[in-house]
Amino acid sequence: MKAHPFRGLRAILFKEFISVLRDPMTLFFMRFPPLIEMVAFGYALDNDVRHMAMAVLNEDRTVESRQLLDRFVNTETFRIVGEVQNVEQLAAEIRKGNAYVGLQIPPHFTRDLRAGHPAQVQMLIDGSNSTTALAALNTAVAVTLTQSVERMMRESGRVHVPIEVRPQMLYNPTMRSPNFFVPGVIGVVLQIGTTFATAMAVVRERERGTLEQLLVSPLSSWGLMLGKLIPYLCLGMTMAILLFAIMRFVFAVPIAGSVVAMLIATIVYVFALLSLGLLVATKAENQMQALQMSMAFILPSVFFSGFIFPRETMPAIFYALGAAMPTTYFIALMRAIILRGATFLEYWPSLAIMSAMAVALFCVCAVRFQKKIG
Repeated sequence: MKAHPFRGLRAILFKEFISVLRDPMTLFFMRFPPLIEMVAFGYALDNDVRHMAMAVLNEDRTVESRQLLDRFVNTETFRIVGEVQNVEQLAAEIRKGNAYVGLQIPPHFTRDLRAGHPAQVQMLIDGSNSTTALAALNTAVAVTLTQSVERMMRESGRVHVPIEVRPQMLYNPTMRSPNFFVPGVIGVVLQIGTTFATAMAVVRERERGTLEQLLVSPLSSWGLMLGKLIPYLCLGMTMAILLFAIMRFVFAVPIAGSVVAMLIATIVYVFALLSLGLLVATKAENQMQALQMSMAFILPSVFFSGFIFPRETMPAIFYALGAAMPTTYFIALMRAIILRGATFLEYWPSLAIMSAMAVALFCVCAVRFQKKIG
């Protein structure tokens, strides 16, 4: 008679639920760090550059020059932190880190402006931080271009500009950074919590010797793996629901799509992460090895999944590396469902790939976890 592939599943489930609930260390790592990371990442990851420190060298000191400074401040991208007396001091303020930007208005600024000549100003930008530098450059160009167009229209008597762009921002009209980052933060935080927890729990059993008792028991490898996975799946989904609640009520990220679809995608994702953690546990001999091997999977998921950087700009090798990670597809699914309100026919390819990864990882775990000691 052929043995049942999931022989002993009920017994191992009962045992694992009791073990997990009595393991304060596992419960701590699956609950507390993800919550802290969710809040920290949610507030820290923000591309909206505001109130950038700016030093000013105003050698003109006229109404027109002060109006120009007011335009820069009114954008809320800049804030004036001080005035200097010469160009050397302006550069020194940036070099010391007291200011990101230095604006020099020459003494003949108003004279050239009233005479119809190009009135030039110089902006020194700290390029050591590309994010703030790009924001400063774009804002400075926009401010001066707007003022130039307004002056040319007044002088020419035109009422309307020749070409007018009327953009319409879809899905995130206010361009809030949390709306973009927080759904991705959930994917990264879940990976850190679940992969570490399952890998550490199994390796800890091996170090204590209790895993050997399971190896010599009449359990199938498929039943043993599934029995170890389901309790952590329940804990992972509990944590995921809490993270979604924080996303919605703390960071005020609206959910445009189906909540049921969001939860189904999360179940598949957590199952894939737990299988990945079990795969690490089948190779690691101690907790330090489990930690190092888990980090080898987690760090590329942060950088190559599209969580922070767009994948389309990556070299082919890193784009392919990101395509081999479940986190890539989960983040794409969350942004599609939560932000764009996508339907099943629009996001099913990502869900299908992630499901195939989850099944494949679980099968590999069951095959590798051979019932032998050592």
